[in-house]
Amino acid sequence: MDLQLSGRVVLVTGGSEGLGAAVCERLVQEGARVALCARNPQRLEATAASLRSLGGEVLAVPADVSRAQDVERFVTAAHERWGRVDALVNNAGSASAKAFLSVTDAEWEEDLQLKLFAAMRTVRLTVPHLRAAGGGAIVNVLSIKAKEPGKNTTPSSVSRAAGMALTKVLSKELGPDNIRVNAVLVGMIESGQWTRRAEAVGKPPEVLYAERSREAGIPLGRIGRASEFADVVAFLVSSRASYVSGTAINVDGGLSGSV
Repeated sequence: MDLQLSGRVVLVTGGSEGLGAAVCERLVQEGARVALCARNPQRLEATAASLRSLGGEVLAVPADVSRAQDVERFVTAAHERWGRVDALVNNAGSASAKAFLSVTDAEWEEDLQLKLFAAMRTVRLTVPHLRAAGGGAIVNVLSIKAKEPGKNTTPSSVSRAAGMALTKVLSKELGPDNIRVNAVLVGMIESGQWTRRAEAVGKPPEVLYAERSREAGIPLGRIGRASEFADVVAFLVSSRASYVSGTAINVDGGLSGSV
């Protein structure tokens, strides 16, 4: 299926590794122009170089999306480079899950800034460009815990639940501008975070993946591939998903108990 993304400009936050890098690669393969940002300049440039080797038009901007000035610099740089913006993927985030009573005010603040306020700011800055382009798409990358929070999942589950509410609100407010807003809720997917966990316990990633998928009871029997997640995101930002808005799609191998 041709996703009709050739020449489209897509912004991806947290695009230097794992899920974000997989999304960028898929978009480049579809002919999109991709602006990505992340906090680590070295990792960001390495990913950008890899994308360029695939023939992609890529702009890499070092930025911490929890800082308002960095978000503005990122969005402005992308628009100045290509003169338009067609889609935004709010992917930046990290795993943070503890018992409620052990989470400090500082940890709540850090998590909300990274996972909620950063997305809000990026959307606010991007919408004028999407309107000027005649419409577009926004995808918020969340977690299945946003629908089905369990114990010891704060602050992330609360931040992600707020992100899902934001997705629905934006879909209703921006729909008249032909701007579609959806969320992708990930379960256990191969990522940089999982690779670091494997390194921390001294196991090859594939061994840890197999162990954790059995423990979790994933119906499909394995942890998902980053490319599988990227395929869903690429579809949602494309015109092929032109009547899909205001929804949250699980990409979790059937793990979540919520539809």
